[in-house]
Amino acid sequence: MSDATGSADAGPQLVGIVLVSHSAAVAASVAELAAGLAGGGRTAPVAPAGGTMDGGLGTSAELIAAAAASVDRGAGVAVLTDLGSAVLTVKALLAEGDELPEDTRLVDAPFVEGAVAAVVTASAGADLAAVEAAAAEAYSYRKK
Repeated sequence: MSDATGSADAGPQLVGIVLVSHSAAVAASVAELAAGLAGGGRTAPVAPAGGTMDGGLGTSAELIAAAAASVDRGAGVAVLTDLGSAVLTVKALLAEGDELPEDTRLVDAPFVEGAVAAVVTASAGADLAAVEAAAAEAYSYRKK
């Protein structure tokens, strides 16, 4: 999905976003929603990494690593996850040190709201720290 939402146009490097879900459909839908809400113009590269290699429910280190490589534009990669074992899979990849692009961060944020905030902020050209902060701030959004 990064090719559809990322841009190869000249300009500042954008932070890439990876959305890790136990469901391929959920990851793809949240990626589509976040990119769509980022508005017109240049959109940060975003890629879903959902489900297992055989299409089942779960997480796949291989899919996560491939998604991260596909959105890496040199400004860092923010990884958001849905549930506990997705977090553990990303932490294991980060601990290995060579499976994910340099300057990849696991972002502690709500999955949908954090994804939207991350993609919107990254699309505006913010750096990785600002993208992470915007996504994490989504925890404070209240619906009442």
